[in-house]
Amino acid sequence: MRTLAVLVVAALIWAAGLLAFASRVERSTPAPNPAPADGVVALTGVGSNERIAAAMRLLEAGKAERMLVSGVNREASREDIRDVSKAVRRLYDCCVDLGFEAANTRGNARETAEWAAARGFDSLIIVTADYHMPRAMLELGATLPDAELQAYPVPTPQFQARDWWRTSAGARLMTMEYLKYLAILGRETVLGLGPQDEDEAPAAQPAG
Repeated sequence: MRTLAVLVVAALIWAAGLLAFASRVERSTPAPNPAPADGVVALTGVGSNERIAAAMRLLEAGKAERMLVSGVNREASREDIRDVSKAVRRLYDCCVDLGFEAANTRGNARETAEWAAARGFDSLIIVTADYHMPRAMLELGATLPDAELQAYPVPTPQFQARDWWRTSAGARLMTMEYLKYLAILGRETVLGLGPQDEDEAPAAQPAG
């Protein structure tokens, strides 16, 4: 009986967390006007066209010096991405970089970190889908701990955050995203409990 009670409590906590996560996603758009940053990064995925176009608008508005599109399909050309971004050619040719290595969110984080390091950028605006943003910011924050990151979530036409529970596809997407978010949160919590770096370890006490 005690085991059943524990399972019920755990299920209620999990469900409450899901509802809080969904509410966070719903309230994240429209995104506030971001402060200027060194770079703007669009993470590809479901609704990539909207993400890339939104990032391009930020670049055109002078919110960043340069833009990265991370996780581009290897079969896509620069011209394909320019068509999606609706960019002015002059700005696109000078200031937009494409990353083809990332295949998932963790890969996006690594690709973004490498790009930022190569450019000497330490402040970034991150553009991705509303439902994807919490997980993306966890991954990017872990990979770029010293960078200033601003979230700029965009709505996904195929997914209505306000009514996610009304359809099986919406419920599945929100639930899976919440589970992935929890997995990353758990991973980072465990890593944070590990041994400190040598340069952060307490100094040895003098003998005697």
